[in-house]
Amino acid sequence: MKNIISTAKNIHFIGIGGIGVSAIARMMMLAGKNVSGSDTTRSRITDALKGLGARIFIGHKEGNIAKNTDLIIYTVAVLKTNPELVAAKKRGIPVLTYPEALGLVSRDKYTIAVSGTHGKTTTTAMIAHVLTKAGFHPTAVVGSLLKDSRTNFIAGKGEYFVAEACEYKKSFLNLSPQILVITNIDNDHLDYYKTFANLQKAFHEMAMKVPPNGYIVTNPKDKKVAPALRGVVAKVVDYIKVRAPRTLLAPGAHNVSNARAAIAVAEVLGIPRIKVERALATFPGTWRRFEYKGKTKRGALIYDDYAHHPTEIAATLAGARELFPKKRITVVFQPHLYSRTKLLLSLFATALGKADSVIVTDIYAAREKRDHSISAGMLADKVRRINRNTLYLSKFKDIATELKKSRGPKDIIITMGAGNVFQVAEDMVK
Repeated sequence: MKNIISTAKNIHFIGIGGIGVSAIARMMMLAGKNVSGSDTTRSRITDALKGLGARIFIGHKEGNIAKNTDLIIYTVAVLKTNPELVAAKKRGIPVLTYPEALGLVSRDKYTIAVSGTHGKTTTTAMIAHVLTKAGFHPTAVVGSLLKDSRTNFIAGKGEYFVAEACEYKKSFLNLSPQILVITNIDNDHLDYYKTFANLQKAFHEMAMKVPPNGYIVTNPKDKKVAPALRGVVAKVVDYIKVRAPRTLLAPGAHNVSNARAAIAVAEVLGIPRIKVERALATFPGTWRRFEYKGKTKRGALIYDDYAHHPTEIAATLAGARELFPKKRITVVFQPHLYSRTKLLLSLFATALGKADSVIVTDIYAAREKRDHSISAGMLADKVRRINRNTLYLSKFKDIATELKKSRGPKDIIITMGAGNVFQVAEDMVK
């Protein structure tokens, strides 16, 4: 299996529009492979891959897999009944999950894996940016599009591999890191882990993979992180002790924390602080991380953010207040997953209630089946008990219409969620 990626010539990706899978697809295309892939919907990511020469199919069916396909790479979100996955196994085509493929790439590189419930995308991007500016020529896979290059993959010629390490279904255990970053551990993905203790155990397994000559960059005094560090053999580096950067374009205490983790990694690698400061001062951020989209005709500022957990919502709102202390903040929130919304309902209400006004739209189900015991309307009712300026609107068009006519230069509008709510922001800017 170790050499299966290097020997394969024709690779098909199931879920090629996914932020991680698409990065591996780009990597394979740059390596001279013939790439095809399928996804349920067309997106800017699938369009970009098609522009690079990939054969893209919208919808999943057996006929999408060419006869000469010698490897399938698929997202862990794909069901076992997916017709392409079933056909591949029937035809004896080797299959790898995206985390398995990422793990194979990791084995041949000095790997810096960035994990954590919140902040891992921005921290991964910051580290990749610093290493690039310092001349380390890293290869990087980021869980979002980098603003400067509009891609989620950096093709480097150096020995370093920077990868976002996702904890969902223990995916990150496929990586072999020399440096592991744990930004934090919070109550997420409990649809899979069931208990918070099980989630901590997964992080402990990951921390134990770091060798004695490796490093774990984290906050060891964090009560939620500390159990994951018991018995580790690697050196633990406390990023909280690192001096904060002088200049940072991204607002909020959470981004200062992300930058500290990136600085700690740079210090481990011996990068001079002056180079790190210069790099972070020019870090432009990533797609859907408090991303400025433009203005409405009436002058309201439009931002979009990937926040889909109460902790992330609170952090984004705090950052927005810091940047725009005199503006009224309206949040358009699209809950992500029935299970997460149901489990964290009260926490979501508390976090969202801190905005000046809130619009809640329908739950983005993603990988889950409909759960009639929870709804966006129920969340809106819960938020309304804290903040009367709360609406439930199901149609994106109605949301955009409402905000374009009622918000002006004193307002900032932030679309939030891990689904497709960013389309509301783009519609308002148009």
